[in-house]
Amino acid sequence: MQRRTFLQIAGAALSVRSMPAAHLPIRRAVEYNMLPKDMSIAERFKTAKEAGFEQIECPTTPDPKDADEMKNSAEINGLRIHSVMNMDHWRYPLSSPDPEEVQRSLKGIETSLRNAHLWGADTVLVVPGVVKPNVQYAQAYERSQTQLRKMLPLAEELKVIIAVEEVWNKFLLSPLEFARYVDEFHSPWLRAYFDVGNVVLYGYPQDWIRTLGKRIVKLHIKDFTFKQQSAKFVNLGEGDIDWKAIHQALADIGYQGSATVELSGGDAAYLSDVNHRFEQILNGTL
Repeated sequence: MQRRTFLQIAGAALSVRSMPAAHLPIRRAVEYNMLPKDMSIAERFKTAKEAGFEQIECPTTPDPKDADEMKNSAEINGLRIHSVMNMDHWRYPLSSPDPEEVQRSLKGIETSLRNAHLWGADTVLVVPGVVKPNVQYAQAYERSQTQLRKMLPLAEELKVIIAVEEVWNKFLLSPLEFARYVDEFHSPWLRAYFDVGNVVLYGYPQDWIRTLGKRIVKLHIKDFTFKQQSAKFVNLGEGDIDWKAIHQALADIGYQGSATVELSGGDAAYLSDVNHRFEQILNGTL
């Protein structure tokens, strides 16, 4: 190879490596319970908007009056409610051996789906099952799939996706298993809700992202650290997550949906700072 050609190739490669990362086409959302709890519903939505967030994820809201107020507050502030965080799946797991608990869990998911339909959200987050001393892993797997299949007709009717999330429930502990679990439903109405911070204890989130790929319909964003002899969630950029690797993995799978930051709550200044860090992640600069 001639020296000039070599230098041209080397220079081009260096130029590509030094180019700034592309901004990910992801909408920034905040989890409702991060907003100041001493505020009214309307004030919380206003605070989220002023902090710079584009969307919001709301919890299951059984009270019709509160549900209507959330809908109106979102519209007034130009904030889309993009997802509903189901609230009964821990207290009443779908994997429970108690039929009454399972029915309560299903009722909670139904309420969440109807909330989503009212608000214009396209997704409901569900923790699929919980492994306990009296619930074996295989039982959690079978029971949760059986019960979730019962909800798919309503999900399809309302055009709302049920998105199962990996959490600290001693269940779905590898990306391969999570992918298999989702695939076995053979339904576009059951997909994956991936939490970047939840898997750091036992894996690398960028690996999970690439393995789950197009199965991912929503994201939770939070950081996690093992520093100072402790393991805990921390603010974005203050933990052990390689956010540039996350940026690249999301770009690789072509993810273009919403992502919700899920951290401890705080005041308006704190929320604005979180939103700024979130934007840095999407820009590939954190």
